[in-house]
Amino acid sequence: MKRGIMLLALAILVFSPYHVAEAQQTGKAPRIGYVSGGSSFTGPVHGAFRQGLRELGYLEGKNILIEFRGDAKLDRVPDLAAELVALKPDVIVAAGGTETALAAKKATKTIPIVFTSVGDPISTGLVESLARPGGNITGLTNINAELSGKRLELLKETDPKFSRVAVLWNPESPALILAFKESEAAARALGLQLQSLEVRGPVDFESAFKAAVDRHAGAVLVPSSQFFMRHRVKLAELAVKSRMSAIYADKDYVEAGGLMSYGPSLADLYRRAASYVDKILKGRKPADLPVEQPTKFELVINLKAAKQIGLTIPPNVLARADKVIR
Repeated sequence: MKRGIMLLALAILVFSPYHVAEAQQTGKAPRIGYVSGGSSFTGPVHGAFRQGLRELGYLEGKNILIEFRGDAKLDRVPDLAAELVALKPDVIVAAGGTETALAAKKATKTIPIVFTSVGDPISTGLVESLARPGGNITGLTNINAELSGKRLELLKETDPKFSRVAVLWNPESPALILAFKESEAAARALGLQLQSLEVRGPVDFESAFKAAVDRHAGAVLVPSSQFFMRHRVKLAELAVKSRMSAIYADKDYVEAGGLMSYGPSLADLYRRAASYVDKILKGRKPADLPVEQPTKFELVINLKAAKQIGLTIPPNVLARADKVIR
């Protein structure tokens, strides 16, 4: 009997560490579901999110796990969000614009969701208010619609000659509908005529720019959009080819050959999104975490593009640029 007890005790001592280690690996580390409107988990903004986690003490693969799902085709995002929900993560990060956040919200009413960069979360139905989001979703807004006026002001200051501005937008996107309405109001205030360029796919780009040229638009505004971002090289090429001044919502367009951009730092927004994940994992509810607005903005100018369209950037505008591509 004593020998049997001793063997049992020895077996417990031998095998229990493995069970403890296994429990730590599979049951202790919280899991993040990360859904994106892009097919890759690399790049500056995703890197900024990971950096934000590291700054808070999270080491990917050790004390936190990330399940990534992404596709460049936005119509696939709802299915990808549903896949993540089935995995029952502790929190879901909706990376990108309003469409991704809406897909995540539709997929679950219980799992906490953090969005990284959306236009107007109230008008699009994501949250009840910025101060008290309600429900299971919160995060950061890029205030894209509100910045339409500032972008038009910068365009007018850069190129005072034009009186007609074209706005690229998709009437099927809730966020772009709001951005277009804000652009209309801002154009009226600046005494500009506004031309609507409706596009539903990349096949519409060339005809849209041709319509702008035919009606003598001197400039074009491209609002923030996951869809537009994926085609930034083509959009920048068409603006230069059409010899139109152009302003975009993100510096990636300018680095792809566009004239100028003004908007919040997306890397900063993604880094700050990590703090929401941290708070939720520590017990805070999304409903009680206020939606935050950008605090860091960037003006980027491409002098190569300016030379191609025969435009001289005024010194007072150039002096305010955070980055100049020569």
